[in-house]
Parts: sequence; C-alpha cells; structure tokens
Amino acid sequence: MADGTVKRPKFRGRLLMVGFGSIGQRVLPLLLRHIDIAPGQITIVNAHGDGGGTAQGFGVALQVCTITQDNLADVLAPLLSDGDFLINLSVDVSSTALMAWCRERGALYLDTCTEPWARRPADAQSAPDRCTNYARREAVLALRTPGRESPTAVSTHGANPGLVSHFVKQALLDVARATGTRPVAPVDREGWACLARDLGVRVIHIAERDTQASARHRGLGEFVNTWSVRGLVSEALQPAELGWGTHERHLPPDARRHADGCGAAIFLMRPGLATRVRSWTPLAGPQHGLLISHAEAISLADYLTLGCRQAPDYRPTVHYAYHPCDDAMLSLDDLAARSGRLQGCQRILGPEIDEGEDELGVLLMGHARNAYWYGSRLSIDQARECVPFNNATTLQVAASVMAGVVWAMTHPRRGVVEPEELPFDEVIAHCRPYLGQLYGKFTDWTPLRDRGALFDEVLDRTDP
Repeated sequence: MADGTVKRPKFRGRLLMVGFGSIGQRVLPLLLRHIDIAPGQITIVNAHGDGGGTAQGFGVALQVCTITQDNLADVLAPLLSDGDFLINLSVDVSSTALMAWCRERGALYLDTCTEPWARRPADAQSAPDRCTNYARREAVLALRTPGRESPTAVSTHGANPGLVSHFVKQALLDVARATGTRPVAPVDREGWACLARDLGVRVIHIAERDTQASARHRGLGEFVNTWSVRGLVSEALQPAELGWGTHERHLPPDARRHADGCGAAIFLMRPGLATRVRSWTPLAGPQHGLLISHAEAISLADYLTLGCRQAPDYRPTVHYAYHPCDDAMLSLDDLAARSGRLQGCQRILGPEIDEGEDELGVLLMGHARNAYWYGSRLSIDQARECVPFNNATTLQVAASVMAGVVWAMTHPRRGVVEPEELPFDEVIAHCRPYLGQLYGKFTDWTPLRDRGALFDEVLDRTDP
C-alpha cells in the first residue's frame, strides 16, 4: 500500500510525459513512488531543455522537441502503442488531438487542462466564444463513444480543475451532516445534483489564496508565479467564464451565452485577469479574487444540473475566485497594463520561497448554515517535507495528477471521463498525505458583507 489505503499498481507499458515544466518535474517523483514502474519505461518530451538534470537524476529519458500539428504522429508513434500511457502537462499542444491519437493507438491519457494548439492574439477578439473552456470541453466530450469501450482518457485532473471537484462532493456530505441529515454518498450524477439542490446550495466558489513569498521580490518587467507562468498567463487572458445558476436574477451586461452545447455556463467580454470577484477563505477571510476561466466552473455546473439542460430546474453558479501569490498579482496587473504582452523575464518561485502557504478549497453558499469552505491548507515547509523541490502549489497539483494516473491504470477501459466521474473518496484518500491540513469551516460571510461601506452602490440586497 502506498499510503495505507490505495494499492500501488504495477504498470508494464511505456509512460510518456509531454511537457516537463514546474508541474511535470514535481509529478515524476510521485509517479515513481506510487506506481510500480521502472525509470526506463518513462520518456519525457519537452519543447525546451528545462528539467534535464531532474530527468537524468531519476534515470528518465528526455527528448527536446516541440510537438506541432504537422509532426504529432511522427513524434508519438515510436513512443506510444497499445497499453501505454500519455500524461499531457504541456502548453500549446492540443489536448483533443493527443486524446484522439491515444484512443486510436489504444493508449491511456490524462491532462490537467484542455489546451488548444498555439493561439494568436487576435483569436479572442475575433471569436471569443471559441477561446472559452466551454468550447474546449465540448470538443473533448465529442470524442466519447457511447456504447463502445475505449482506453481511459482522464480530462482536466490537476488540483483545479480536478481535485476541487472531489472536494465539492465531500463538502456536500459535510453540510448535509451539519444541517441534520446523515446521507449516504450518492452513486450517480443525479443523486449528487439532488443533494446539492435539497441542501439549498446556490453558489460554489473555487476559493484559493496563495501567500507564498520570497525575500527576492518581483522586479520591474518580470512575471513571477509559484507555478507555470505560461499556464497562468494563458488562462488569465481567456474570457472570464462561470457556470450560470438557475437562481440568478441579473445577467451581467457584458455576458454572452453559448449557442450550442450543454448550456451550463456563460462568458464575459473581458479577460479573467480584469475581473475581480468577492470571495472568502479561512486563511484570508474576505478577499477579492480573479474570475479566471477554469474547466471545473463548467463541468461542475453541468454535473449538478437537474432537468432539461437548456431550461433546468436546478443548477448552481460555479466559478474560480483566485488570489495568487502577491508577486503574481502584481505581475498580472502589469500584464493587463501591457495589453496581454508577456514580460520579457519570467521566474517560477521555488527554493527561494521563505514563507507562506496555499489554501485551495471550495466555498458552498446558500444552504441552511450560510457558507462552508472545505479544502487543503498546505505550507511551504510541509510541501518540502513531503516531496523535495516542491512548493505548496505544485504539490497540490502533482498529487492530484498522480491520483488520476493511478485510477486510470486500474480502470483502463472507461473512455473519456471528467473529474466528477471518478470516485471522490478514493482520490482524496490517495492525495491526503500531500495536502497538509484538509479541513472544513463554516462562515456567516456573504458577498454583500460590507458592500457600500466606502461609497453607495446599486445592489440587490435581498439576494446575497
């Protein structure tokens, strides 16, 4: 047993990791710890030479190569065949293209977000709806083959999206117990949606606060982050997106609906880095987070829908409310001032982090106890003690990637699946040793708390 609860699977095939940045380099030691696999079975393909020393230290082969639409088959064909596994941690390599290629070859697949091929700056302006995670999710779901078995392809299973969907299920059970019921965990989508409706859950924030800091502060013209710079910039420049609940009375003036698909979400005609939302975490209390587009905002809202998708009886509003580390917030402010042109110098905080933690969780609002936050509070010291060279943010992601890979290896014929379709308790149990303090907290905070304290605002005070 790797952690006392989950068996360590033996994997006989080859494992290919595409992308080896801040997350890939931290996932590798966890895979070797939790999977019975030899380093010689693993190959890494990365667009840059980053991480060469890490790969060499673990005895893993690394190829420096940029995967494009033109060379995808030539690069992958010698490295993957039936029964092998591709972990996609790249940027600017199409997730749907990799997923479709793996299905035809009989290989398993997992990614942490749905990436397109490299985008042009004009794409968001000319076709903003096609730049949304909503559209990318619909393309992934179109790869499903109902009634026919196919290799497991786990879509969007990092920390968020990914782990937070399992947190939502645990939080629903916690709220149910705290409000006088002793529910048995539902066994299907409709059961979870009925539980959320019956509890009165109207809004779910993926509420995160990162306080990690270094004595070497961000310099002028520098972008600093605790995880992938390119990954954060990519999603921060997408249109802000949120799952749109049935209780909502007021559509934002710059909101747009989608003409096709599940209908569970809307997007705004502005990027996530320019959209602040009021939220709450136990660490920070009230905070202004960024409404950055994430896949879980759509998949959770869709999963918890009851009735006809286009005119549902119940659906909660779901969105990300992210406060990254202070240097990353300053970097995003500067990026906005530069109209999305990335700064010339980028730095990912690692060994130089002196203090701080990442508090990542879900805030469920509207039920009889008002609001409940559940999630992981992981300090930099705890992260380094668990797995060397990690920070709190990278370890939360790496643990969830590892858990998703283990699940896929033990369930190799499930086709395309999203985080909500995996067993929440099994995933949390496998990740638990790497999440620091895993806990829940009720609060009487609402988004209307202290509104208008500085200036009068036009607010619907009957609807917090």
